[in-house]
Amino acid sequence: MPHVSTSADVFYLDSVFQINEVAVIGNRRGDVVPAQTLSGERLKSLSSFSVADAIRYFSGVQIKDYGGVGGLKTVDIRSMGTNHMGVFYDGIQLGNAQNGQIDLGKFSLDNIEEISLYNGQKSSIFQSAKDYGSAGTVYLRSRRPTFTDGKRTNLRATFRTGSFGLVNPSMLWEQQLSYNVSMSLNAEYTYADGKYDFRYRKVLTDGTVAWDTTATRQNGDIHALRIEGGLHGRITDGYWNSKFYFYDSEKGIPGAIVNNVWKRSQRQWDRNFFAQGTYQQTFGRYDLMVNAKYAHDYMHYLNPDTTQMYLNNRFWQNELYVSVANHYELTPDWHIALSADYQYNWLDATLADFVRPRRSTMLVAAASTYELGPLKLLGSLLGTFARSSAAVTSNGPLDTIAGRQSSSDSQLTPALFLTYKPLPGLHNSDLNLRAFYKKIFRLPTFNDLYYTDIGNISLKPEFTTQYDLGLQYTHTFGSGLLTAIDGKADAYYNLVTDKIIAVPKGTGQYRWMMMNIGEVHITGIDININTQWQFTPSLAATLGLAYTYQTARDYSDPSDNDPRAGTYKGQISYVPWHNGSAIANITYQKWGLNYSFSYVGERYHTSANISENYEQPWYTHDLGITRTLSFNQQRMTLALEVNNIFDHQYEVVLNYPMPGRNFKVKVSWEY
Repeated sequence: MPHVSTSADVFYLDSVFQINEVAVIGNRRGDVVPAQTLSGERLKSLSSFSVADAIRYFSGVQIKDYGGVGGLKTVDIRSMGTNHMGVFYDGIQLGNAQNGQIDLGKFSLDNIEEISLYNGQKSSIFQSAKDYGSAGTVYLRSRRPTFTDGKRTNLRATFRTGSFGLVNPSMLWEQQLSYNVSMSLNAEYTYADGKYDFRYRKVLTDGTVAWDTTATRQNGDIHALRIEGGLHGRITDGYWNSKFYFYDSEKGIPGAIVNNVWKRSQRQWDRNFFAQGTYQQTFGRYDLMVNAKYAHDYMHYLNPDTTQMYLNNRFWQNELYVSVANHYELTPDWHIALSADYQYNWLDATLADFVRPRRSTMLVAAASTYELGPLKLLGSLLGTFARSSAAVTSNGPLDTIAGRQSSSDSQLTPALFLTYKPLPGLHNSDLNLRAFYKKIFRLPTFNDLYYTDIGNISLKPEFTTQYDLGLQYTHTFGSGLLTAIDGKADAYYNLVTDKIIAVPKGTGQYRWMMMNIGEVHITGIDININTQWQFTPSLAATLGLAYTYQTARDYSDPSDNDPRAGTYKGQISYVPWHNGSAIANITYQKWGLNYSFSYVGERYHTSANISENYEQPWYTHDLGITRTLSFNQQRMTLALEVNNIFDHQYEVVLNYPMPGRNFKVKVSWEY
C-alpha cells in the first residue's frame, strides 16, 4: 500500500498506480448552497483567455466587455450590479475601494485550476467575515503543487499566438523544498496590437441605413506582465500558505465609436501588487483560520485629446486586511462559527482638491449550521462597522490640511439558507430542495463619495434583498451511454434599494452628482444541466447547458413614465430577458474536441425601453481541438482554437464593437 499524505494545498504520493479516470458530479454531503463550477480539464478546454471569458458560461451572470484582449471586463450576478459581486483569489477577497469594480480581464486562466460561482454565499461557515459580505461571490483557485513518482520538480512552458498580434508566453516552476514545504512560481507576458476589423452599421428608427462601413479597431494594444509566487506548507492537522501577485500593464483604450470618430488616444497604466497568507489548523473539535493581506494598486490614466477634456490623472490605493475565523463542532450535526475581519483602505490621487479618503471597516460574523435528518439549516448574522474620513483644507492647496471630516455607518444583515432531501433513500441519486433569504449591502465607493465635483458624502449604502427557491437532482448510471446527469433550477426575486446612480447637477451637460434614488425589482429563473457520456472505453463526452430568463425593472421614479422616453418599469440597461450557453467536450485517446456557444438576447442600453435604445441579440460559436503527446515524464499539448466561427458582428456595450472570427494556437510542454 503506498503512503499517502494530503492537505488542502499539497498532495504527495510515494508511488503511483494507473487507473481509469472517474468523474464525479453533484454536491458534497450537506452543501446548502450549490456552486456553478468550472475546473480541471473542462476549464482548460474552453476557448477562453481570461477569467471573464470563462464566467460567461455560468447562468445568471451579465458580462460587460469593452472588446479586445486588454478591454475592461466586469461581471455581476442576477442584475444586482458589479459592486455586489465579491471576487476571492485563493480564499481572500480582491478589493478596489476606489470604484468597487474588479477587472476580471486582468486574471489569466494560465494559473487557475477552478472557478466557482455562488449565489448568496458558500455553504461552509468556517470562513472569513468577508465571505458573508456580498450578494454573490466568485472564487478563483490557483494551481497548487502536486508531486508524484518521487519527483521534486515540476516545469511547464506555454506559448500562445494568434489574431490581434497576440504573443503570450508563460512558465511555471514548482519545487518540493522538503517533505512538508513546496514553492511555486508562475510568470506570464501578454502582448497584442488589438487591431481587428469590424462592421459598423447604423439603422434609423424609420428603417433606413444611416451608414454601413467596415473599419479597423485602433488603440487596443496591451503590454502586460504577471508574476505569481507562493510557499505552501503542512503542519499537524493543518496547513499554511503565502502568496504574492504582481501585475504591470500599459494599454490603449480604443473608446466608443461615436460622432464618426474611429480612433481614440487614451492610455492607461496599471500596477497591482498584493501579498497574502493563510494559516489553518484543527484542534480536536475546534478549527482556527487566520488570513492577512497587503495590497497596493497604482493607475495612471491619460486622455491627451484637448477637444474633449485633457486628463492626466494618477491614483494610488492601499489596503491592509486581517481576519480570524473560529469554528467549533458542538455535535456531529451542529456547528457554530465566529469570524472577525479588519480592513483599512486609503486612496491618494493627483486630482485637483482631492480629499485623500480613508476608511476603516470592522466585520463580525456569527453563523451556525444544524442538520436534522434530511433537513439542513444555515443561518448567519453579519455586523459591518465602517468609518470613512476625508481631508478638510483651509482656503489653500490640498497640502494645507486643517483636519479630517468623518462619517460612520453600522449595519446588521441576516441570512438564512435551508436544504431538504425529500427522498434520502434514492439509489445512485440525490434530490435536494433548497431556499434562501439574504439581506446585504455595499458601501459607497471612494469615487461615489469623494470624486471631485461629483461625489456625495451623504450617500447611504445600497441594499439588496434576495429570495431564492430551487432544486437539484443528480443521478449516476451503472451502465449505458449516459453515465451521469446533474440538473439545477432556481427561481428568484431580488430587490435593490437606495441604488446609487449619477444624476444631472444643474444645467451643465457634464455636471453630475451621485445620489440614492434607485430601486430595481429583479425576477428570474436559472437552469443548469450537465451530463457525462461514455461511448467506448476511449471515447467520452461531457455536455453542459445553462439558461437564464430574467426581468430587472427600474422602479426608481414613478413620475418618469412617459411612454416615449420614460424609464419607470423599464428593463434596466444591458440586462437581456434571455441568455444561455452550451459547452461540449469530446475526448478520444489523446485527442480532444471542444465546442462552446454563448447567446445573449435582446436588451436596451438604458431603462428607457424605446426603439432608439434597442440592442440586438448576439451569439458566438467557438471551437477548439487539442492533441496530447506523452514521452518519459514529459507531456506536450498542441491546441488550435477558432473563436466566433461564423464571424458574427456584435457589441456587448453600445458603440464598442467586438472581434469577429479570430484564432489562437497553443503549445504547452510539461515535465
